[in-house]
Amino acid sequence: MAAKIIYFTVNGRPEQAEFPESCPAQDVKDLFRSAAEAGPHDILKLYNPKGNIINISPSLEPNSPNSCYKLEVVAADCNNMELAGALGFDLLSMEKRLQGLEKKLLMEAGETPAVVYEMKKQVDSFREKLESVEHLSWLGLFKDLSDETHKPSPFYHKRTLHKTRKECEKVREKFVQMSSLEVSDQVRQYLKTPTFDNWQWEDAEIMVLLQVMYTDLEFIPTFDIEPELLQHFLFEVYRRYNNIPFHNFKHCFCVTQMMYGLIWLTDLRSKMDSIDLMIMLTSAVCHDLDHTGYNNAYQINARTELALRYNDISPLENHHCAVAFEILEKAESNIFRNLSVDQYKRIREGIIKCILATDMTRHNEILIKFKSILPTFDFTNKDHKDVLMMILIKVSDISNEARPMEVAEPWLDCLLQEFYNQSDVEKLEGLPVTPFMDRDKVTKPSSQTGFIRFVLLPLFMELANLFPCLEQHIIDPVRKALDYYTEMEKALEREKQNRALTEKIVKSSDTCGGGHSSTDSQSDAEALKADV
Repeated sequence: MAAKIIYFTVNGRPEQAEFPESCPAQDVKDLFRSAAEAGPHDILKLYNPKGNIINISPSLEPNSPNSCYKLEVVAADCNNMELAGALGFDLLSMEKRLQGLEKKLLMEAGETPAVVYEMKKQVDSFREKLESVEHLSWLGLFKDLSDETHKPSPFYHKRTLHKTRKECEKVREKFVQMSSLEVSDQVRQYLKTPTFDNWQWEDAEIMVLLQVMYTDLEFIPTFDIEPELLQHFLFEVYRRYNNIPFHNFKHCFCVTQMMYGLIWLTDLRSKMDSIDLMIMLTSAVCHDLDHTGYNNAYQINARTELALRYNDISPLENHHCAVAFEILEKAESNIFRNLSVDQYKRIREGIIKCILATDMTRHNEILIKFKSILPTFDFTNKDHKDVLMMILIKVSDISNEARPMEVAEPWLDCLLQEFYNQSDVEKLEGLPVTPFMDRDKVTKPSSQTGFIRFVLLPLFMELANLFPCLEQHIIDPVRKALDYYTEMEKALEREKQNRALTEKIVKSSDTCGGGHSSTDSQSDAEALKADV
């Protein structure tokens, strides 16, 4: 079995560790703990030659004596007098007292109470965070690194539509603190995949990840973008996404991240120029700016200001474009300010085309056009590339079901929450009720089966005809999602039938002289039992 040899120093003393590649992670940590002569409760940090924290795990990259890692023990002596004086109490005495209380609780309750167990779990988790760099090395203290999916908040109705100044400033401050710090290669690679889990990241962290996308596509040197300009642009974008269940800043990130992943998966960098890639990524970032949670049908039927301004023609998408260029008109957030007039004109035209293409009323028109050019698709043909760019942003915009179910399903819950809210308002205002948003008619599975079968799959399959490599990345997961929601729909239908049968049995039992025989009731009961 292949063994790894890792060279490192502890307090200036050279050491080396040898372990098999299949060695359990905890054994590797114990090996380093032993080399550092550290106790079981001490915290270890390992640095690479660049000074970045790296994870102590079996996946450590082998090195040489000339490129040693540096191992440090953090908080090795937590009971020293200096620390006790700073804290105002003696940690050793506190530990003994807690042990005594734990024993007393155990004797009285007969078992360790759940609250104590949970506190221990949190302490262990915190210690793990101090040592772990499984996500962003510099986010160890800020993030929950568990495998559990972070569900979206159901309390959007308790928040103001627009972000408050305090809310924005808090996120901006955190973003600025993080923006200059290095993101690990592991995260950079993960960011290029459709399996990326957005629920594990806070808004400030998401802005850092968006910054990484612009950096790794080499937009910073290519378009002469000052880092401060990019940061201000991303913050302004964050600020102009509203507190609504679905079309929010996290959705903006998901669409952008999928676009970014598609660029890498299909190797578009070798097929299209940097301006085209910049158009696609920035269009994804801006595509739903200032969305209020009500679709175009509502805007038109309610005769809103947007519908009047844009003459009922894609009011939302026109508004998203307008807000994007409002941000870009400001000198402090114009990431295109160092471009030539012709370059800017091309980018503006491209962003407008891409964002307007996200209006679903144009879906068939764009898909039919793409299908017609597929047999002779030519990357040197501007019209062909323009249609492809529209297809790519459309795919990215509705790509949630291409993600793992634990990521995708919470997004569906968010979408239904927004849909139901709109249909409730439509009923209150006496407007036509959008059928696929009516909470009295739509269920989670019924909202998806038709959409996946008749919208998602046909669109994704046409894109895969141009890029066959996408079959496994976006089509296979969508087919699995269709199977999942089809089964859920069948289960709900069975439950509905069983409930109706149960009510029928109860009603017949309660009816005196209703003509329904005991034989009939028995038959119904047997049918219910068989169905269950």
